Amino acid sequence: MATEASVNPASEYITHHLVHFNNFGEKQANIADFSYINYDSIFWSLFLGLIVVFLLWLAARKATAGKPGRFQAAVEMVVDMVSEQAKGIIHNEQSRKFMVPLALTVFLWVIFMNTMDLLPVDLPGQVFSWVGLAGDHHHRGPLYYHRILPTADLNIPLGMSLGVLLISIYYGIKIKHPGGFVKELFTAPFHAHSAVGVILLAPANFLMNLVEYFAKTVSLAMRLFGNMFAGELVFMLIALMGGAWSGLNALSLSLGIGQVIAGSVWAIFHIMIIVLQAFIFMMLTLVYVGQAHEGH
Repeated sequence: MATEASVNPASEYITHHLVHFNNFGEKQANIADFSYINYDSIFWSLFLGLIVVFLLWLAARKATAGKPGRFQAAVEMVVDMVSEQAKGIIHNEQSRKFMVPLALTVFLWVIFMNTMDLLPVDLPGQVFSWVGLAGDHHHRGPLYYHRILPTADLNIPLGMSLGVLLISIYYGIKIKHPGGFVKELFTAPFHAHSAVGVILLAPANFLMNLVEYFAKTVSLAMRLFGNMFAGELVFMLIALMGGAWSGLNALSLSLGIGQVIAGSVWAIFHIMIIVLQAFIFMMLTLVYVGQAHEGH
């Protein structure tokens, strides 16, 4: 009969890597519990966001009219790609002056955050141990629990998607004016041709619009979070193969070689997921803002 002392080492390993450095201390908060603050996610998302802003500033500062260098050419390719996508979705030129830089920043920001998943699973903990911040299971340091993949924390994608929601509402009010925006909430998508019909359909229209805004926000966050959380779990499972090392024997060598091969294959495939999820988040940001410019 199993007891509390007989903890599965594999399960304990994965659980350890899924706990954030937060205001709950050593308690693992639930995914949908927003009463806690994950300081690690906040730090890494802000740190990587500042790196993106700095690189874009550096590219703009060193831009030349002549033959561009590799860095400038790479940034210009990304800028042109985002600009072309925005032109096909947001037809208001004045709005694009704000949305193109925003979409560019979001695209690169999400890529940088997602890329943290390519770091070896145990590398951050090892680094923190070297500087005396992690400790061990018996003498835990302040960073014994720490996660460096912000997009695998639902709080970060959901916060970004809430920002997209607020921008969409802002443009809806700006383009349609407050009266037109409120009117559309109660008269679309089910249109009526009489005053009585408008009154009868107003509650249903308002409810449908609320559901639409809610669904867009949640789906935008969950798509990014779900893909990155699943990718992180796969890396942890692959890392367990190396954790089974017991010396120079056939089994350990096989598992070690298998870990290297499996980790390399998954990392190469995961690069596509990293870029694709960033592109999808950027495109949906443009789509939702573009829809705010249009009527039902």
